[in-house]
Amino acid sequence: MVINLLPASAAAFAPRSAPTIVLNSKVEPWLTQTLKRINRIKRPLNSVPQHYRCLTETLSGPAAIWTLCSVMLPKKPDSELVKDSNPLVEAMFNYQFIHVEAYVVHVDMVSQHEVAFKLTPETIEDLIKYHKEIYSVDVSASTWSWAEKEVQLKKLQDEFVQAINRFVFRTGMRALEGLEEDGAGELLDGRSEDVKNAILQLFHPLLPPPPRIVDVVRPAPLLPSSTGAGNWWIPSQQMPPQPLVDAWRVLSSTPSPTVASCGDGHPGFWATMDNVQQLPSPTPSFSQPFCSSGDYYTPPQTTVSLAMPYTTASLATLPLPSVLANCGSSASSDGFGGFAWSYSNFAPQYAAAI
Repeated sequence: MVINLLPASAAAFAPRSAPTIVLNSKVEPWLTQTLKRINRIKRPLNSVPQHYRCLTETLSGPAAIWTLCSVMLPKKPDSELVKDSNPLVEAMFNYQFIHVEAYVVHVDMVSQHEVAFKLTPETIEDLIKYHKEIYSVDVSASTWSWAEKEVQLKKLQDEFVQAINRFVFRTGMRALEGLEEDGAGELLDGRSEDVKNAILQLFHPLLPPPPRIVDVVRPAPLLPSSTGAGNWWIPSQQMPPQPLVDAWRVLSSTPSPTVASCGDGHPGFWATMDNVQQLPSPTPSFSQPFCSSGDYYTPPQTTVSLAMPYTTASLATLPLPSVLANCGSSASSDGFGGFAWSYSNFAPQYAAAI
């Protein structure tokens, strides 16, 4: 396994120094053409040491600053941005460009075939200022408050300072094709997007603490074989004893269609019904249809003369046969549209009149 080693100048908070360059025993033709293009004074490039000396002097100069990418960021927190219907006005007053600049700290054309860049102190300072004054304010306003919010926000800022100072961008050695005069340069072939994405990933969100999970302790259910509580199966309340009722006093579920007597001469039968629940009366199976008086023949009233001292007025007070039928008396049709009944059923009622 190949270990990626970087020089001490690539460490965090380390000052800038000459880059470390490792060349192969045979120099690539594209590197020779690039060095000849940027040199104002013609220098011999016929051997590996000559390429090494020319490349080291070019990348070590104070003007050898590379522009890796440009990032557009807000100038103010979100609550202080200018609101305008024209997007161009909002872009001019609300956003700024931060040019990410770096210098070369390592060139390896033997094992890793890569070039390593480290950000300049000015770029690091601009990014830290934006993170502290704008980004931190926005993420703090977008999250709810908790007890340790300020401590976590301060920790987030310190972590960004450490991460941006340790940031080193590595790319293929063909990136040196973008080398210009005085050692400056620009990344080609879409490598600027890779730098931009890598820097934006250093802006971590402020994560609030997760909600606390409250454990609900439930008592274990008691089984019949458990000895935790004694006599748990005994009910707490005893049912009161029910009075004994004779079987012959309980009525059947279906009520009787007729009653033995509906008069006042049998009080003993109703006395037995005091302890029995009253049942609803059955629906009558017959209802007399409505009709006018002219549809049927009404026989003339007749006067009955008896040897007994009954009068016409006393006969008018007798109940009708239909009432006697509902009371359970014996009644039968006489074949002439009337009813015939026996006055013996009313003997107890009119005994005093004889």
